[in-house]
Amino acid sequence: MYLCITMKYKSLILLLLIAATAMGQNPKREFRGAWIQAVNGQFMNLGRDRMQAMLTSQLNDLQRDGINAIFFQVRVEGDALYPSLIEPWSRYLTGQQGTPPNPYWDPLQWMIDQCHARNMELHAWINPYRAKMKGTTALASTHEYARHPDRFFDYDGLFLFDPGRPENRDYICQVVRDIVSRYDVDGIHIDDYFYPYPVAGVPIPDDASYSVYGGGMERSEWRRQNVNKFMQQMCHEIREVKPWVKFGVSPFGIYRNQRSDPNGSATNGLQNYDDLYADVLEWVRQGWVDYNIPQIYWEIGNKAADYETLVQWWSKNAGQRPIYVGQDVERTVKFPDPYNPAQHQMHRKYQWQRSLPGIQGSCQWYAAAVCQNPGNYQEVLRQQYHSTPALQPLMPWIDRHAPGKPRKTAIIWTGDGPVLCWSAPKGKSIMDEAQQYVVYCFAPGEEIDTDDASKILCITRNTMLPLSYQGGETKFTFVVTALDRLHNESKAAKKKVKL
Repeated sequence: MYLCITMKYKSLILLLLIAATAMGQNPKREFRGAWIQAVNGQFMNLGRDRMQAMLTSQLNDLQRDGINAIFFQVRVEGDALYPSLIEPWSRYLTGQQGTPPNPYWDPLQWMIDQCHARNMELHAWINPYRAKMKGTTALASTHEYARHPDRFFDYDGLFLFDPGRPENRDYICQVVRDIVSRYDVDGIHIDDYFYPYPVAGVPIPDDASYSVYGGGMERSEWRRQNVNKFMQQMCHEIREVKPWVKFGVSPFGIYRNQRSDPNGSATNGLQNYDDLYADVLEWVRQGWVDYNIPQIYWEIGNKAADYETLVQWWSKNAGQRPIYVGQDVERTVKFPDPYNPAQHQMHRKYQWQRSLPGIQGSCQWYAAAVCQNPGNYQEVLRQQYHSTPALQPLMPWIDRHAPGKPRKTAIIWTGDGPVLCWSAPKGKSIMDEAQQYVVYCFAPGEEIDTDDASKILCITRNTMLPLSYQGGETKFTFVVTALDRLHNESKAAKKKVKL
């Protein structure tokens, strides 16, 4: 059905595996994220009520789409979309940097509350090095540039924290430590901007910091070392404050081309390692990141950066950290499937994603595009790929111990019908505490199989669930398990009831 024998350069075995995957059930554990960005100006001057209304609409839509994690951009250019004593309010919120919102509110705290109420994770998304966008005409007097202009450089109209200066690493880590300390975020997320994307003929003006800190190293190696030190320090800071908070990155989609490295991908584009000085695979080898979301935004068949080539390369090089594929919604529906030109590329991309080892989910660029439903993208998520709930992938290097199972499972009959109730298990520490619960439902004669995602009735933060009474003729078995902050799952508590 999806095979095209004329395209002999593709692996027939892999295509058969992909087709088989398409007919299988959805995985029980899968990361299903979406980016909500501020940098495009969508929040600017909206005010509290209109911004909350817009985000509420998006979150409701995304919840129905099966999205279980949101990346919310809170730091665009050394600023804040939350009250900070370190950095000024963002112009991407209020229109003028340093001006607080009126009416006053905290977008980050509001988003955490809204996401957790929908059983979604909230990852605070920051840009570490960017200090001023080209379109920013004025910086607030409280911006770090106003205090220490010598720690920055201007690159083609962008102001950047110089990655070569140790005090900048300390400062950015202080910003993140403040976020993690004060907010119940599930993760800290950084995007693909490290050293600046190169502009032809424009050298990076870091002579001053190189002369002080270079130590005789070749400059490209020194730049990579600077970013490596930052990633290591950031990981340490997060773990020290709240060890359960995840740290992840969404790098540019090409690590290295084969022309630069025989182990690189068969691509011909900008490179993380050589052009942005981002040694993503080293971060994985050292355990400095908990997840990796390469932005594989190109279409299948792109001559410079083919999606199929890249998704296989990242799968092969996943290492000991999960890969979540960065999916470009608009580009995916723009191009036809080369194996079945009557449809766009969404199905093919998802089948590759789910058939390859090391890949444990995807993230949508961008949330609003999903909600606009181009090419029926949103409906396909709801009806097919995200039609059943999903737990988060496990991260045993952070925590591998499951909480205790729910206690005192019972059915309480009320005037509105039966209610399944349970009590939280006891936890010795915050890492052992139950944060959510999974409720499964099995019909008479069905095997109790908690690996079957189709049997998940809901994932909830409550300790009760109203049930639908259908006359009391059929005995169902309900199974309740507890999840900790890392979605380690407890043993099952069971209860049978006739509905």
